[in-house]
Formats: sequence, structure tokens, C-alpha cells
Amino acid sequence: MAKKNSDFIDISALFKNYLSKWYLFVISIVCCLMVGFVATRVFKQKYGVRANILIQQEENSPLSAMGSLGDLIGSSGNVDDEIFVISSHSLYRQVVRDLGINCKHYVRYGFLNSELTYPDYPLDVTPGAGIIDTLRAGLSFKIKVNDAGLASIKVKDSYKDELGNVKNVKLPYTFKTKYGDFTVDRTKFYPVGEPVTSTVTITGYHAAAEALAEDISCDIASKRSNVIELALNTTNSEMGEAVLTDLIKCYNERGIDEKNIQGMKTAEFIADRLEKIGASLSEDELKVQKYKESKGVVNLQQEVTYQSTKQGEVEKQLIYAETQLEILRLLKDFMADDNNKYEVIPVSVNNEALAVAIGQYNELLIKRHNMLGTVSDSNIALEKITKNIDVKRAAINKSIHQVYDNAAVTVNDLKQQMTNTLSRLNDVPVQERYIMDTNRELQIKAQLYMFLLRRQEENAMMLANATPKGIVVDVAYTLAEPIGPSKKLILLVFLIIGICLPPAYLYLLKLLRNRPETRDEIERRTDVPILGEMCIDNSGKALVVTPTDTSSTTELFRLMRANLLFFLSDPKDKVILLTSTKSGEGKSFISINLAATLALLGKKVLLVGMDIRAPKLASYLGLRAPQGLTNYLSSPKISIDDIIVKKPFDEIPSIDVIVAGPVPPNPAELLTSEKVDTMFAELRDRYDYIVVDSAPVGLVSDTFTLDRIADATIYVTRVNYTTNGDVDSIGEIYANKRLKRLSIVVNGVKTRKSYGYRAEKGKTS
Repeated sequence: MAKKNSDFIDISALFKNYLSKWYLFVISIVCCLMVGFVATRVFKQKYGVRANILIQQEENSPLSAMGSLGDLIGSSGNVDDEIFVISSHSLYRQVVRDLGINCKHYVRYGFLNSELTYPDYPLDVTPGAGIIDTLRAGLSFKIKVNDAGLASIKVKDSYKDELGNVKNVKLPYTFKTKYGDFTVDRTKFYPVGEPVTSTVTITGYHAAAEALAEDISCDIASKRSNVIELALNTTNSEMGEAVLTDLIKCYNERGIDEKNIQGMKTAEFIADRLEKIGASLSEDELKVQKYKESKGVVNLQQEVTYQSTKQGEVEKQLIYAETQLEILRLLKDFMADDNNKYEVIPVSVNNEALAVAIGQYNELLIKRHNMLGTVSDSNIALEKITKNIDVKRAAINKSIHQVYDNAAVTVNDLKQQMTNTLSRLNDVPVQERYIMDTNRELQIKAQLYMFLLRRQEENAMMLANATPKGIVVDVAYTLAEPIGPSKKLILLVFLIIGICLPPAYLYLLKLLRNRPETRDEIERRTDVPILGEMCIDNSGKALVVTPTDTSSTTELFRLMRANLLFFLSDPKDKVILLTSTKSGEGKSFISINLAATLALLGKKVLLVGMDIRAPKLASYLGLRAPQGLTNYLSSPKISIDDIIVKKPFDEIPSIDVIVAGPVPPNPAELLTSEKVDTMFAELRDRYDYIVVDSAPVGLVSDTFTLDRIADATIYVTRVNYTTNGDVDSIGEIYANKRLKRLSIVVNGVKTRKSYGYRAEKGKTS
């Protein structure tokens, strides 16, 4: 039966237990600090490198005020799309190629201390031409250069295959591998006359770009801003700043190149149209000149001034309508040319719906062009936008034809009005009418020519002032504090771990062992009174209590005797029964020395071995008794005196012994026989105290049958051997009163300072 307060933790006892295991704390702390020291050397602190860029929106550009030419340079920059572009594999590959960071250099500066160096590394490995573009496996060059400048080089690939191993070679040295030739040489940063140990790892551009993509994070600074924050955590801040700086540079160069490509296409289109319209103007002017020469016409303007004023308004409308009709014809020709299928439509019309459709179509073309540089042709998004472009192109083409037909109707109407007006000019020579028609055509072409000239200048201005989309807000910089725990914090954490491990280990060990380790634990677990405790004895003797002995063991037996005599307050209480749960708990050792302790009081004591199933008392004492208890109980011819061994101990002559004898076939029946009761009745008259070494109760029930002849029972337990379940069983026996005056002796404890002795490790007898 467990005590009610057994669930409470005894802090004092726990502290004493931990204090007794101080060596575990020392070992744990030393080992953990060593591991922490190794961790600070192996795992390098990383530094956060940051950069911020603002994505410029195109509608804020000065060119947006120049009319429809704004459609030529794309729509407003979408920040999400720009994040995809700036984190694209192609840009990362360009950065890797620019900085050469597919080749990383680690230099050893002592025990377990290798640093990533950039750009002032002492040794370098140069691959042959074209190797890096096709290199699929990573290579590792371990280079050791001694004081004399001779190098030992070992090369392995990412499959752990050794590609070469040379020693004491002069640099430069060329390694020939299945991947190609690699030359190992010093750099200008090599410390002459000093030994250098370096590891150089080489990967292909694609693999290095993939690794860079995992290290760099690219996010929007806030939901409502157009600022992109670039972040890179690295052990070498100088290399990190170089990477982010070059990444921004490559991104902006790419944006400028895309804008220039669009501008060049527009310039080619405008130049082609100017050339054709200019040639047509020259032909028409020459035609008018020849006509006037052939007809002898000098200047008829004054003659028709009056009539011309009347028809000026109609003529002005007709010129404007025919100009728009010509622009629509140019659009029809442009759309009909298959070479311009995925080119932006460079002109606008005086039709709001058609102008909006053309603007949306140009935005899709620019978006498709941007995606071509970052995705494959089979990309689903690219196919979707291409299909959308084809649908819109067909719709725009149809709209252009409809608008063109409407414009043609308008022109015809205006011409009809002009014809009606000219009918009043019957007196004007036919030549003048011909000249006026021809001049009108010249004016239309001249206006179109001037329109294209203005657009050409605007496009040239755009090319000359092309600016990147990414405006650098913060150049690449390194955060002041390193990322992650400092070396001191790591050591502190491992120190705390070192302090916490022993208690955790001891607690886990206790749970796994399921055995009490101290007397206090047994006391907290049961209500059975503790008669005494016994320390570990290393003497190897069965009898350690003698009249002259003053050892700690003897003192503990004397203390145990004093407590026992308190239990046996009645002079008739003479029989003391000793038992345990199982063999090995020291029951026989306690029985022998407890009997000796009682004999030291001048009392006549009998020690009886009643563990007749596994008798050990005779062997412990080294007795060769011809007959024992079982002989007496099974044979009426044997008397009690025949089995009593008189004075087996010279040091203590007042002790007699009865050994168990041979193992009988019916031990339970012998111990329940009336002869046992008769024997003990007679022995009570002869002896002052009778100490009975009985069988363990956890194995057989013999001890319970002997409770009838006992006055008190001592239950022997042993720390680190008796289980918690065994202690609980003792409590149940005590609660059910199955054994008289039950008390516990705790064997194998560590000695206390109050007894004046020191704890020792060993095995009890």
C-alpha cells in the first residue's frame, strides 16, 4: 500500500541524489561544451545581405504624354511578374557566370575552421574551355600546399568517385579527368612561404543557379508598395553583396534590352513607311510639274480663290477623312503581312473602340514577349496568352475592315459634296481641277509623312532615354548583427544541455529500472515501518559482527537490534522471521549478523535455516552438518539435539545453528506439520531469541505458513534490486496483516556521513 504523499517530489532528496552523481554532471558538461565548440567551428555564422528596388510604373514615364507611341513600350509593370523575372533561372545563371561563384573556395584556418573566401582566395582551379557549360557533376579539389610550395591534390566528384590523387607536385598543375582538364594554380593573394589548405568545389552554371535560387528570397516589401526586397543569407557578406548587386544590374540590363528591341522594331517600320511615302510624294510632285508644263499653266490660284474659299470647309473635311482612310489602309496592310503577326501595332486611329482594342492587343504582345525569355514554348501560360492574342488579332482585323469601309463611305460622301461644289466651277479650266486634285493628294501624303516623322523622333528619344524598370532604393548591404545564435550563445545552450542531461538520464534510468535507489524512496512508497538499513559490505565474510568489530556495518546492525528490541517488548516475543521477495536481497546475510548482534547482549540465540527449498545458510557459514531441519521433520527417530550445531562461531559462542538439511520432496507439507509447532515450543524454552531464515515470499508461500510460530517479521529489501512492485506487495502484506509485526530492512544502501563512514560500491554477502 503506497503512502498518500508518494506522488510529491522530495526536492531535498532529489538534490542529494544528483549531488552524489556529481561526476555525471562534470562528464556531461565537458562533453556538451566540446560538442558546442565543434559546432561553433563547423557551423559558420551567416550574415543577412539585403537590397531593395522600386519597380517603375510606365504610366509615370514622360513618353506616356506622346500619344499612342506609349503602346510600343509595354503596359504598366506588374510587381508579381517582375518578381518572377528577377528570380528567373536565366538571370541567376548570368549572375553565376559574371561572378564565377560556381567555383567556391574554402580555406582552412585551424582545427575544424574552414572559411568561404571571396574574392581574395589563395588557390584557384581553372576548368578547360566549355567544360562548365556541360558539367553535370560537382567536383571537389582538396589542395594542401606545404612551406616549400609543393602541393598534394585529391579530386572527387559528387558521386564520391576519386578522380585523382597526387602528392608533392609543383603549381600550376593540370588534372586530366573524365570531365575535362582542370588547372590548379596560385592566385595573387597566395601567402608566399606559408602552408595553405584549401578546398575548391566546382559545379556547372545550371546547378550553381539552382543553388542560388534556393538561397535568395525575393518578396514584395508591403502589399501596397512596388518595392521588391532581395535577401540572401551567407557566411561571406562580401560575396552576398556582390551577388545581389550583379542580380539587380542583370535585371535592369535585361529590361533595357527588351525596351530597345521594341523601339528598334518600331524604328524599322517607320523608316520603311517614310521611304515609300517620300518616293510617292516625289512622283506626284513631278507629275504636277510635267502636267503644268504640258498644259502651259503658270498660276491659276488667284482665279479660283473665290470658289476655293467656298469649298474650303468641305475640302478640309475631305482631307481629314482621306487621311484617316489612308492610316486605316496602312493598318490593313500591316495586319495582312504575316511577318507582323506578333508585332505591336504602331499607329492609332480616330476610333475610340478600335484604339482601346489595339492598346489591349499591344499589352498582350509585350507580355508574351517578356515571357518568351523566361519560359519554354510549351508553357501553359504562354500558350494561353498566344491563343488570346490570335483571337484579339482576328477581332481587330475585322474591326479595321469595318472602320475602313465606314471611312470609305464618309470619303465618298465628302467627294460627292465636293463634286456638287465644283459643278459651280464650269468656267474654271479642266487643268485647274486636275491640279487641285493632285495637290490634295500631295497634302494628304505630306501630312502622313509629317506624322511619321514626329513618331520617328519620339521613338528615337525613347531609345536614347531608355531607363531600367528597377530603381535601386537600397544598394546591397549587410545587416549589422549576424543571423542565428552567436558562439557564446551556442556554448551557453550546450552548457545548459550538459546540465540538464544528467537529471534527464537519471530520471529515465529510474523509470526504466523501476527500482528504488534509496531508503527514502522505499519509505515514501510504503507505510511499513523501516527497522533499519544496511550498507554494502566488501569484506566477503558471512559473519561481520564480532565483539571487537567497530565497523560501520556492525554499527548499523546494532542500530537495527535496538529497533528490533523495541518491537519485541514482551519477554515472550522470541521468534524473529526473516524473509524477502526473491533471492539475492541479502536475507541470509542479515539473518546471520542480526543473530550475532543479539548474542552480543549475552543472550542465547538460535539461527534456524527454514528455506528448505533452496537452502543456503550452511554454505554461507561453511557448516557441514550431518543432519538438518528436514531430517528432523521427516523422521521420528531424530531429535532436536541431533540437528543443533553447537557454537559454530568462536567469536560468539552463544549462537547455535540449525541448517535446513537436504531438499525434501514435500516441503510445504513439512512446514505445515504439527512437529514444527512442537519444535518451536521447545526451542522457546531453551533460547532467548530464535532467528528464522525463511524462504522468499515472492517465490513460494512457505513463509506465510510459518507466521504462526513467529512473533515478528523482518522483510529484507535491497536498493537497486528490489522493484517498486515488490515494495507495493510488502505494503499489501502489511495492510492485510498476513505477517506479524512486519518491518523492513533496507540492504545495500549508501552509507551516511552521520555514521562516520563513506559510501562504497560492491556486492553484499
